[in-house]
Amino acid sequence: MSVTGAAQKIQLRGDTDDFVRLFLTDAPLMDVRAPVEFAKGSFPNTVNLPLLTDDERHVIGIAYKNEGQEAAVKLGHQLVSGDIKARRIEAWVDFARRNPQGYLFCFRGGMRSHIVQQWMAEAGVQYPLIRGGYKQLRRFLIDTLETLVSTKDFFIISGRTGIGKTIVINELKNSVDLEAMARHRGSSFGRRLVEQPSQIDFENAFAIRLLKLFNGSDKPVFIEDEGRLIGRCALPPSLLAGLNRWPAVILEETLDNRISNVLKDYVTDMLAEYLAAYGDEGFEKYATFLKDRLHRIRKRLGGVAYENLAGLMDNALAVHRAAGDESMHRLWIEELLVKYYDPMYDYQFAQRQGRIVFRGSRAEVLDWCRSTRP
Repeated sequence: MSVTGAAQKIQLRGDTDDFVRLFLTDAPLMDVRAPVEFAKGSFPNTVNLPLLTDDERHVIGIAYKNEGQEAAVKLGHQLVSGDIKARRIEAWVDFARRNPQGYLFCFRGGMRSHIVQQWMAEAGVQYPLIRGGYKQLRRFLIDTLETLVSTKDFFIISGRTGIGKTIVINELKNSVDLEAMARHRGSSFGRRLVEQPSQIDFENAFAIRLLKLFNGSDKPVFIEDEGRLIGRCALPPSLLAGLNRWPAVILEETLDNRISNVLKDYVTDMLAEYLAAYGDEGFEKYATFLKDRLHRIRKRLGGVAYENLAGLMDNALAVHRAAGDESMHRLWIEELLVKYYDPMYDYQFAQRQGRIVFRGSRAEVLDWCRSTRP
C-alpha cells in the first residue's frame, strides 16, 4: 500500500478512548515513549518507536526543570531534526502502512503524541492517537482486573507438584495460564531461559486475558493454584486474595506419573532448551542450573536431606552425561516431591478443605470443568 493509500484509509478513523475495543481486537499500538519507559511496561501488540531516545529525554527534562517548557520544546526540536527526524518519521509511517488499524500513544496522550501525529500528517499520513495515553490505558487495565476478580466466578485447579495442573489449564478454553504469562514454571526449579516480563507487562497481559474471557460470557474461569510469586512476577493482591477464597478443584495422580511429568518438564524439555541455546555447552550449563536451584533451598530442606538429594542429583547427571540415560533423575525427583513439596501442599490443602468442590483424575477433572456453570 502506498503512503497515500494508507493515509486515505486511516483518515476515516479518529482518536480514541475506547479501551475495551482496543484490547478485545488486539489493535496494533505504537508506543512513542522513550525506551526506558517502554521497558518498565507497555501492552501486547505494541511496538516502541520513540520520539526521543533515553538520553534526549534526559537532557530535555533537565532543560524543562531549569528553564521551563518553551526552552525544553525548543531543545527537543534541535535534537530531533534533519536526518534523525526523517528516520523517525519513516519508521512511524512504515508502522502505519503495515498497521492501518492501529493507534499511537505516549505517556498521557499529550505533547509527544501530538508532535508525532503532526509530523506524520506532514508526511501524508493521518494516524490516530489514544486519548489519555499509557496512563489511562494502564489505569483501565488495573480497574478491569480488580473488578473482574472481585465480581466474576473462578475455580482454582489445585493438586500436588508434578500432577499436571498446567496440562489441564491448557486443555480448557476458559482458563488463564499464569505460568505462561510469567514465562516461568512456578517452582524453585522453574526459571526459563527466556527473560520474564516486567511486573506491569505481566499484570497487563492477565487483565487483557480476563477481559477477553468474560466479554459476553458468564462462564467461570479456571486458574492454576499459585503462590505469591511466579519467579519474579508477583500476583496482584486481588488475585492472591481470590486464590484464598475461590472454590478448588483437586487434581489427583499417582506418584509415578507425577515423577514422569516432572522428568519431562524439568529434565527432558528443559535440557532441550539449554542445548538449543548453548549447543555443546548446554548440558554443563543445565547441570549447573539444577545444582544451583537445589542449593538455594538447602536451608528449607535441612542439611541431611540436602546432602542426600545433591548426591542423587550428581549421580543422575553423571549417568545422563555419560550414557544419555535420564532415568536416574527419577530418584532425586521422587525424593524432592515426597520430602519437600508434598508436605507444603498438605499444609495448604488443610487450609482450603471447605472450598473443595471436586476431585479426580485428569480426565474426570476436565469433564467436570467443561460441564460446570457458576
